Amino acid sequence: MKLNCDLGESFGSWQMGLDAAVMPYIDMANIACGFHAGDADVMAKTLQLAKQHGVTVGAHPSYPDLQGFGRRSMALSASEIINTMRYQIAALDGMAQSADVSISYVKPHGALYNDMMASASVFDAVLDAVAGYYRPLKLMILATAEQQHYRDLANAKGVELLFEAFADRRYTDDGKLTPRAQPGAVLHEAEMLAQVSQLVTQGTVTTVSGKTLPLNADTLCVHGDNQAAIAQVEKIKALLA
Repeated sequence: MKLNCDLGESFGSWQMGLDAAVMPYIDMANIACGFHAGDADVMAKTLQLAKQHGVTVGAHPSYPDLQGFGRRSMALSASEIINTMRYQIAALDGMAQSADVSISYVKPHGALYNDMMASASVFDAVLDAVAGYYRPLKLMILATAEQQHYRDLANAKGVELLFEAFADRRYTDDGKLTPRAQPGAVLHEAEMLAQVSQLVTQGTVTTVSGKTLPLNADTLCVHGDNQAAIAQVEKIKALLA
């Protein structure tokens, strides 16, 4: 199972995350495109880091919400979602080509990611944004109990999906992530490592109510926000090995 991480989220003099420290441990870098975080200089540096370590690159577009770090839902029309996504993807794509790097997938960020999984119309717009890009790109979405439904929708538009699980988040009985505001939504390290082990060896997770839920994931989301998170990624990498 490949490890992916949200990166390139610094902006100007504001530093976010330890990109250089986590890059050696991951397989896929979701690079911010400037609408929730990141800027042209940060994009360039993050792309060079990914190139140096042989890490696959994906675009990490969001709602246009720099002040809210892309974590606030916005009532955009379908055409606005499509165009704001393509604008961001194209920005990273151009920067990547200039660095002799190729982007291969798209992972929406924050509220756009959550809305995509909660709203059929938002998911359809996100699919259209990727399907209508000038070259094929994969779309990363949350692995849930309804994977075949999402795969059918994507296949109809010629988009290949990547299904993502989360190492440190508690799952609901329907395969969604427990909202962060609820107690126990974020797992402690021992729980996180146990969940990763269960996911890799059994293809399941234990939900918030104690049920066993099948979850077929291509990639696992990890974080590089601080030294403690880097240490956890090291342990997850060792566990997968």
